[in-house]
Amino acid sequence: MDDLDHRLIALLRGNARVSVASLAKQLGVARGTVQNRMAKLEADGTIVGYTVRLKPDVQEQHIRAFMTLAAEGNQVDAVVRALRGDPAVASLYSTNGRWDLVAELRADSLASFDRVLARISRTPGVSSSETSLLLSTFKL
Repeated sequence: MDDLDHRLIALLRGNARVSVASLAKQLGVARGTVQNRMAKLEADGTIVGYTVRLKPDVQEQHIRAFMTLAAEGNQVDAVVRALRGDPAVASLYSTNGRWDLVAELRADSLASFDRVLARISRTPGVSSSETSLLLSTFKL
C-alpha cells in the first residue's frame, strides 16, 4: 500500500458511502484510479467490508462491555478460536501487559449477559478475566 491507498482508506473510514467521484476529487486523482484502488484493496483482502455506525442511544437495550482475559500458558490461540465463534463477542483484540486479550461483548439483557460471562469464563484456556460495562459513549 502506498500513500494514496492510505489516504483513500482514511476517507472511507470517515464515510464509506461517499461517492467515487467525491473520493477522486478529494484525493486529486481520476475516478478510474479510485475505482481500481478500491477493487484492488477489496481483492487482496485489505478492505473486507463496509458497515454502518449507529448512534449509541439507538440500541439502548443492548448491554456492552469490555472483558480482559488472561490465558493459561500457551492457550491464547485456542481461546481466540473459541471466542471467534461466540455470537456475543463483537470484537476481539490481542494486547500486551497483564491481559492477553480484550473482547467487546454485547447482550440484550442482564440475564443473557450473565450467561455470556459464565460461558466465556468456562472456556478452556481462560485463567482469569475482568469485565467493565460500557455506560456512556463520548466519542465514536
